[in-house]
Amino acid sequence: MDYRKYGDTVYIRMDKGDEIIGCILNVCKKEQIFSAVYSGIGGCSEAQVQTFLPETKTFETQTLCGMLELVSLSGNIVTDDQKGLYHHTHAVFSYKHGDQHCVAAGHIQSITVLYTAEIELRPVVGGIIRRQFNPETGTGFWSFR
Repeated sequence: MDYRKYGDTVYIRMDKGDEIIGCILNVCKKEQIFSAVYSGIGGCSEAQVQTFLPETKTFETQTLCGMLELVSLSGNIVTDDQKGLYHHTHAVFSYKHGDQHCVAAGHIQSITVLYTAEIELRPVVGGIIRRQFNPETGTGFWSFR
């Protein structure tokens, strides 16, 4: 992984074997970024795609493997009161299954890069978006306090 900061934006290039979410969180820690949004594209080898099940307040996970074209990655980073970082990431992948061209999408737990990923990380300027736990859903939401 390598990255550069131009103005307020951080551009991250990830290489084969890098795990995308971990790399984004590491850049945020190193650059002291406590809240941000990001987007990206790339070629990946594995992804853990999740669907939230409200009735059980759990995630169902599907692991995709093979040549996965990361068509769209979108997410955000927020921080809790102890300055712990949390990501909320969604992605869309295209891939072949036999002769079929397929698409899978959802909430992301992890993504491993096959040949490259290019991420644009845009820190929040002038404030920090915090994470507030919501007991009704069992997940965290943005808080502007």
